[in-house]
Amino acid sequence: MTQIESPKVVKKKLFSPIWLLPVVALILGAWLGVKSIKESGIEIMIHFPSAAGIDIGKTLVKYQGLTVGKVSDIGIDDDLKGVNVKVIMDYRADPFLNKNTLFWLVKPKASITGVEGLDTLFSGNYIAIQPGEGRSTTEFEAQREAPAILPGSEGIMVELKAPKLGSIDVGSPVFFRQVPVGSVVSYRLDGNKQIIISAFVQEQYTHLVHKDSRFWNVSGLKIDASLSGVKINTESIASILAGGISFDSGSETELAKNGDTYPLFHDEQAAIGGINVTLTAANADDIDEGTALVYRGITIGQIDSKQLTQDGVQFTAQVDHKYKDLITPDSRFWLSGAELSLKAMKNVGRLITGSVISVLPGTLSATESMQFELATQAPDLLTADKLVLTIEASTHTGVSNGAQVRYKQLPIGQIVSVNLSEDFAKVEYQIEILPEFTRLVTQGSFFVPESALAINASLDGVSVTTRDLTTVLEGAISLVPGKSNRLVAANDRLTLHESIEAAKSVYAKQQMSTMTLTSIDGADLAEGSPVYYKKMQIGSVSKVNWQAEADKFTIDINIEKKFAPLIKPNTVFWRNNAVAINASLAGVDIDVSPLKGAINGSITLGHLDTKSANVTQANLRLYDSQKLALMQAKVIELILPVSAKITANAAIRYQGHQVGEISQVKLNPALTTLNAKAYLYGDYAERFSRDDSEFFVVEAQISLAGIQAPDTLITGPYIGVIPGNNTSTTNQFTALNHARLDANVPADAVRFQLVDSQLGSIKVGTPLFFRGINVGQIDGYQLADSGIDITLYAHVKAQYRHLVNQSSQFWDASGIKLDVGLFSGAQLEAQSLETILAGGIAIATQDVTNDTNRLTANDRIKLQHKMLAEWTEWQPVQAR
Repeated sequence: MTQIESPKVVKKKLFSPIWLLPVVALILGAWLGVKSIKESGIEIMIHFPSAAGIDIGKTLVKYQGLTVGKVSDIGIDDDLKGVNVKVIMDYRADPFLNKNTLFWLVKPKASITGVEGLDTLFSGNYIAIQPGEGRSTTEFEAQREAPAILPGSEGIMVELKAPKLGSIDVGSPVFFRQVPVGSVVSYRLDGNKQIIISAFVQEQYTHLVHKDSRFWNVSGLKIDASLSGVKINTESIASILAGGISFDSGSETELAKNGDTYPLFHDEQAAIGGINVTLTAANADDIDEGTALVYRGITIGQIDSKQLTQDGVQFTAQVDHKYKDLITPDSRFWLSGAELSLKAMKNVGRLITGSVISVLPGTLSATESMQFELATQAPDLLTADKLVLTIEASTHTGVSNGAQVRYKQLPIGQIVSVNLSEDFAKVEYQIEILPEFTRLVTQGSFFVPESALAINASLDGVSVTTRDLTTVLEGAISLVPGKSNRLVAANDRLTLHESIEAAKSVYAKQQMSTMTLTSIDGADLAEGSPVYYKKMQIGSVSKVNWQAEADKFTIDINIEKKFAPLIKPNTVFWRNNAVAINASLAGVDIDVSPLKGAINGSITLGHLDTKSANVTQANLRLYDSQKLALMQAKVIELILPVSAKITANAAIRYQGHQVGEISQVKLNPALTTLNAKAYLYGDYAERFSRDDSEFFVVEAQISLAGIQAPDTLITGPYIGVIPGNNTSTTNQFTALNHARLDANVPADAVRFQLVDSQLGSIKVGTPLFFRGINVGQIDGYQLADSGIDITLYAHVKAQYRHLVNQSSQFWDASGIKLDVGLFSGAQLEAQSLETILAGGIAIATQDVTNDTNRLTANDRIKLQHKMLAEWTEWQPVQAR
């Protein structure tokens, strides 16, 4: 009978995964819709005066070269006064579309000042945008011109006021010392009497514009024609064509800010100018704008303007800055023209050039506002007392009665008598100084005679000076004022020197500080050799002396007193080479001394970074070079073997590091040794000048084992040194031909002695091998006093100390050993190519190294000549 299976009940799923597909599609569609709306762009409208140069779908909107929109439509506005341009802007530009945002059309433009919008020749016209602030908007009014300051431009904008525009135009350059630093960006009328010009100065030059800067017009050509010649002035070709503005930096106290206002002067003279004074007169006869103000024949200013007043005529005069000290409240002015008479004719040229205004300086202090009366004739100078002085000279200079007394070639007085002194030792000149010049003669002043023809030839060149006919006929003397502010009294006695050079020599000796330097040689110095500080002469050498007993030199130098503060505890001196060449992989540095110092020799004064040195006049030293001086090198003397090939400038080294240098090497009178003078650098002098320090000659040693000190093949031999330990020091040492045996042995190395009957091929430097590894070397050897055996001094490096002890065997592994027998055949034995060529000693150790069997420096071990087979089986456990 067939069994019927029971039915299975399966529960139906409440949610099928297939429903996820429409949900995902719905979300994706919503996201794409939102994204499409967001990135669809922002529509704005810009009103332009015309649509010229704007095309639908082609004209782009750019911000600093980046496209941020495109023109979508163009339509005429309702009142027919322009066009409305619709633009679709990138959705990311929304934050910049504000009330103060500016739009303008960029198209190519060429003018004298330059070419703008050149890129539109290739890409077409485009609309530029400058983001602004304010509330968000979508309607804008286009600018007719680009803004004065474009996006990305940094600097300051200043306003200049001028009565007329002249040749200045938008784009005209702004100059500072003929360097373009900005440009004119706009101009506008301010009322009906002046123009305001906006000038932009680039950011990197804004520090040049200050509150008191002055601006002036440099447009076109300025031609000044007179009897003295024709003067043409212009700033640059650009300013001729397009106009231009220049300015100065003022007093450099306070920087200018955006919007500061300045007057624009018509030229540099009016801008820089000088001090202004006011003159009043009854009338303006023979006086016009440009009439010169003259002092002693030199034009110091001119009349700028004149105007009528109730009392007559008022003149405004401008005096150049360099002559402003001549104008004081008690100065005098008078009209001066040509003078024609039977006796003489003066100032005939003024018949053509016109009258001038003569000036007589005063003695009071200047004030800000000064007003003077213009006289019609010169004041009477004889009403004031003259200063009478007596001048003494060692000999008659050729000047006579009536000769002029001058200051800077201007007459300030005259000689009234020439006599011998009562003791007939000197010549006395009595002079009178005009009252207005008495304040020039102060304590310390002196006089020098003038030559009609003076020729000065030196290494610096040839100078020829000539004077006028009056100097040839009568002679003249010149005043050299003193530095004191205290005036001389009447009838005081002053000196007439033969020349400026003689006076300087006398006064220079009085203003000098003297000191003595010591040197190991004469340093190519002579009397008069200059002393420099930072290549400026501050003194000279007065004497060079040789101290025979000490074989050294003393050099007396004079330093000007004004430079005396340079002499400090850390002051050092060194001599200069005519030409110093420093060549390295970084390049070649050539330092040439001044010509005078190169010929006569010279000294330089410098200072150490540290003030630890104790410099006094008794122990000042003259170093051979700047390097030695700044290192505070110490002088020592070395006695060298006569066979040593040591030369000047050879190095003194410790473990390869230079600690000094040889200055000079001489053969002693007995021809048995070399006497050398050397410098130990300051940082090392104390340790290496101890009396137990050791000096020795290092030169290349060539053998089959290699080359020792190979650098000396190029640089030459040098001096090696081992520092001492004693506390006492000395400056005299005897150098050996070579270093002692253990000079270069590390302190922690294992030292011991090997004994053999023959030296064989073993030499200093012969290596010690342990299983073919170099673990040490032979440091030296010595024949026993009895002559029976040879003692070899050896060491093993510290890291291999556990491989050797009193159970070690040492054998000569040098060369090739050949053993031939009738029945045993031939046996060839060799350690390595190095031992074949240079020799070597092999080591085998039986026992483990411990405290009881360690080797000491006094242990003597026999050197074997043949290796036993059992030695190769020794394998001591390593112990450290």
